[in-house]
Amino acid sequence: MRILVTNDDGIDAKGINLLANSLQENHEVIVVAPDRQRSASSHSITLTTPLIIKEVKVKNLGCKCYSVSGTPADCTKIGIEKLVNGDIDLVISGINDGFNLGTDVLYSGTVSAAIEASIMKIPSIAVSCDGSDESFQIGVEYVNKIIQSISLDEFNEDVVLNVNIPPVDKEKVKGIKVCKIGERKYKNVFIEIESSSEHTSFSVKGTPEDSEEIDTDVACIKEGYITLTPLHYDLTNFKILDKVSKWF
Repeated sequence: MRILVTNDDGIDAKGINLLANSLQENHEVIVVAPDRQRSASSHSITLTTPLIIKEVKVKNLGCKCYSVSGTPADCTKIGIEKLVNGDIDLVISGINDGFNLGTDVLYSGTVSAAIEASIMKIPSIAVSCDGSDESFQIGVEYVNKIIQSISLDEFNEDVVLNVNIPPVDKEKVKGIKVCKIGERKYKNVFIEIESSSEHTSFSVKGTPEDSEEIDTDVACIKEGYITLTPLHYDLTNFKILDKVSKWF
């Protein structure tokens, strides 16, 4: 397969290096990633400034690698439409340093890079872990297993598979659990960094407050499962669509 690999941690991040290095053994891989850390970019794209693209050499990778001065969604878009000659069979975003569970998928540059591919009718996978060495290795192994398990003919082209690796030793991984996303909110703390007559600056830190609902990605990862959730860019609330239509 021809696989475009991207992320939101930047082209020099450990996760994308390990993933692309593994994939290039059996696939044609093209890496297109931000030139710096772009976590929590969500689905933003760059419209007001030019995108600077550089072909770069990355340690351990023999494939073509490009850095982009934009967001993860930019990387997917320009990678598919400009940098790659011919069709892409699959886009993989990650492996992210940090989970993308529950409602965090709305903030995630990792997930949004994969969703951008689905908008362009290309199957995609987003992969995240806690950032430990073992979790990255487990992620690499299971991405390859997932690729072998899916059929691109049956893998709907506008669906994203969002995968999260549990923070457990390899032998304690219970397998893959297909589940819906859960609810993850944050108790935020805004820490004042600087204050003057002209402005005040804050840093933001948040503690996750997870829903207790069972059979969600938030719950299943705590049980030692690799969670896999099919996502879609259609945010329509179908449960109340008919009710709202009666208001007008």
